[in-house]
Amino acid sequence: MKLKKDYDDSLKIDVDLANKIPPYKQVAKRIFDLNFSLLGLILTGPLIIIAYLIASLETGESGFFKQTRVGEQCTRFKMIKIKTMDSTTDINTNVTTRNDPRITKSGRIFRKFKLDELPQLINVLKGDMSFVGPRPDVPEVIKDLADEDKLILSVKPGITGPATLKYEAEEDILAEVAEPEKYNREVIFPDKIRINKEYIRNYSFLRDLKYIGATLLNVLSL
Repeated sequence: MKLKKDYDDSLKIDVDLANKIPPYKQVAKRIFDLNFSLLGLILTGPLIIIAYLIASLETGESGFFKQTRVGEQCTRFKMIKIKTMDSTTDINTNVTTRNDPRITKSGRIFRKFKLDELPQLINVLKGDMSFVGPRPDVPEVIKDLADEDKLILSVKPGITGPATLKYEAEEDILAEVAEPEKYNREVIFPDKIRINKEYIRNYSFLRDLKYIGATLLNVLSL
């Protein structure tokens, strides 16, 4: 089965949905996302507000970073994070390393404890994202996906997942290589695609719970 969906005025993508997650499993996944994203926002709301205010004061801009990402069936949405980078620098790359000079002082703390990711609970509540799934990418990256890799567009992108957990220390890894962008493009990104396709083809709600648990344990152990 093919689904054609525009996410850009000048670009159309055919998404192969043959191996997508069955509808009844998607419903269960959405019910979980809806309930626990609401609970998460209630519990972490004060932290989000404090982080937003700190980021706003340090950057002199809105403490929220909003960027267009491509989600399920190629739909575009604004992913929300706490701003952790200085937007006035001349550096133009989507790759971030541990020593990236764009990262602000508060941003280093937010990124270390994953506080910058908390506003994505809003995206989960709205239905743009899920707790677990492939990380959403920018349109410039998505348009270059090989046909067989477009399976990752058949599900909602996630805050965490097997690929995210494997490359939890991605910024440290990239800081150790001579050409971070090339290494990400040729090694890390293809491996993430492979892992995410395997996640979709062998989807299990219990594995989702496992990935969420592992993510929470990683954060608490920092």
